[in-house]
Amino acid sequence: MTYRVQPALRNISWRIEPGQQWAIVGPNSAGKTSIANIITGTVKHFVGRLTQSQEVRDRGLAYVCFEQQKGLIERDQKLDDSEFRPDAKDPGTTVRDTLFTSNSSASSVNFWIDQLDIRHILDRGIRFISTGEARKTLLIQAICSNPQVLLLDSPTDGLDRKSQLTLISALDVLLQGDPSIVLILRDLGQVPDRVSHLLVLDRGRIVFQGTKAEALATDAVRAVFQPSPLTFQALPRPPARDSVLSKDPIVFRNVSVWFDDNPVLSDVCWHMSAGQNTLLAGPNGSGKTTLLSLVIGDSPKAYGQDITIFGTRRGSGESAWDIKQHFGLLDTSTHLKFPQHQTVLEAVLSGFYDSQGLYQTTGASQRQIAAQWLATIGLADLINAQFGTLSFGQQRLILLARALVKHPRVLILDEPTLGLDAQSTQCLLNCVDHVIATSDIQLIFVSHSIGERPRCINQYLEFQANGNRYQLVCTND
Repeated sequence: MTYRVQPALRNISWRIEPGQQWAIVGPNSAGKTSIANIITGTVKHFVGRLTQSQEVRDRGLAYVCFEQQKGLIERDQKLDDSEFRPDAKDPGTTVRDTLFTSNSSASSVNFWIDQLDIRHILDRGIRFISTGEARKTLLIQAICSNPQVLLLDSPTDGLDRKSQLTLISALDVLLQGDPSIVLILRDLGQVPDRVSHLLVLDRGRIVFQGTKAEALATDAVRAVFQPSPLTFQALPRPPARDSVLSKDPIVFRNVSVWFDDNPVLSDVCWHMSAGQNTLLAGPNGSGKTTLLSLVIGDSPKAYGQDITIFGTRRGSGESAWDIKQHFGLLDTSTHLKFPQHQTVLEAVLSGFYDSQGLYQTTGASQRQIAAQWLATIGLADLINAQFGTLSFGQQRLILLARALVKHPRVLILDEPTLGLDAQSTQCLLNCVDHVIATSDIQLIFVSHSIGERPRCINQYLEFQANGNRYQLVCTND
């Protein structure tokens, strides 16, 4: 099967027999999502033949992936009518409305709500829950649609460690019964024990298909997941810094945030000094995103708080741009909302303006800097490619270059390895270490846990459970 002008898949012949549970495994750009798009009918134009059993035609398929999450958010944004409401607030489609529909069994929905522990977010809008919470919501929606085949693309991505363990237990239940499960994974270590067969892909071709035991014993399969040597080019020349930027980047003193009657941050104290690189960790819904929104100027709840950014107290007459010009951001929200039609160069250039897509005229020097950052992370050959044609992992790395293009004083990476295979993850972490070691840029690295992280980290912030809320604990190396 092939589609697009450049074939994403080449000579794929594959059959799922009743009783088999498959995982499609391969690194970024292997062709995994392309197969899923053909199976689910997302892609109609391809060469070859797709045959479905009568059971599949009767009961259908369900597919859970980040692209689906993006579409759900975009639809809800289009329906936002907050500007016409007296309270100027539209919660949008709630989790409850998403799950309890005429096509779902209430008892089944309630069972999986408790299994995945999301009852406390049922009345929140889809746009206002964390990435991990949205992931679990979509999974429950898919399971309760009672499909014949359920495709799950990297199902534990975006989940904290506790939620990952909960989901793995849920997958164990699903893999023992109905429907047929097809998992789409980036690494062999992610394959659950109950998966019986593997389809291993690399660059659009089948490397192996057959039983899991045979796959794990095959040299060609192991070779697909061996990391390649990594080299980085020198960083572009940094801009001249304003003297104010020699001051400590961030100081929080007893900062608290409430949404309606829900406390999200309580008496947060944080001092990020010059030279510190910070890891911000905590489970889904603990307050990490809220904390970052106070830092970068996206939340009006920063006003009236004791927050100082580069020596300037928030609420001293600074504009949002005055704040954002010092920060470079890569997060899942930006990725999910980013326009697909722009070129890679345009995507990187948009970082100069903190816009989601490029809508301004750029100069030759800006284009040169953008090209240099692409070369730094090893993606110079994609400079004229269309952003939407790239794999999710490649898009992540492009958005890293976008976050770096204006040589920010502080680089904020919110779950940056989400969607990356092991090799791309290590590439990103090594690239971040290279940037920090060879520039005056400081880092805030956000993760669900104090686990895989860049070597440059020397300050640790962790949201820890304290009764019915979370407390931020800070330690320094």
